[in-house]
Amino acid sequence: MKHTSSTKEIPATGEVPKHIAIIMDGNGRWATKRFLPRVAGHVKGVDAVRGVVEACIKRGVKYLTLFAFSSENWRRPPDEVSFLMRLFVTALEKEVRKMHENGIRLKIVGDLTRFDLDLQKAIQDAEALTLGNEKLTVTVCANYGGRWDITQAVNRVRAKADQAEQITEEMIAENLSMAYAPEPDLFIRTGGETRISNFLLWQLAYTELYFTDKFWPEFDAAALDLAIASFGGRERRFGRTSAQVGTTSS
Repeated sequence: MKHTSSTKEIPATGEVPKHIAIIMDGNGRWATKRFLPRVAGHVKGVDAVRGVVEACIKRGVKYLTLFAFSSENWRRPPDEVSFLMRLFVTALEKEVRKMHENGIRLKIVGDLTRFDLDLQKAIQDAEALTLGNEKLTVTVCANYGGRWDITQAVNRVRAKADQAEQITEEMIAENLSMAYAPEPDLFIRTGGETRISNFLLWQLAYTELYFTDKFWPEFDAAALDLAIASFGGRERRFGRTSAQVGTTSS
């Protein structure tokens, strides 16, 4: 399916975002504040994912993209990285069947070559099982970086295109790792930080940004509703004036 580029055309919008992208930040700090090991926050964070997935389905969101592990997260302490990898496998094993039964499609995007073969196989199996589901597409970005995504897309285009051919925005967009999804309408970052941290750099061109001090394990359906309410109250102009937007919507 071909999706509208917000820099080329004005996409259809509504009060409920079609696509929400989230940086799930603050797991470790949530745990530290409670005198727990950081890894306990990551375990609790999986519960928050489950709750937000359910809330998105009830509210009619069609795409949910979660930044689980960035290409820069390898810089974290080795013990924490190792735990995150084990947690990823465990979560896949426990959740995928349930997601499939609930009509959820699962996609994992990023440079997966750095993961061990067992995890790569688990990812392939999960994607294959849920391929035909359409109620909600949940994308987990793992070993993902926005600059990596753009770079690999350009390299794909260059490999397929004539050397004399001009590379266009459309060609790059079609080769991004999330070409199957529309651009996010709403970006949420938990944990109090106010940056996008190399996440979906191309796709966030006209996305509405929402930041909350809540740590990810605390982020629930009520917190999601606050973010959606903020989104619903914004005027999305896509380069137009307010007067033009008013004329179009009337």
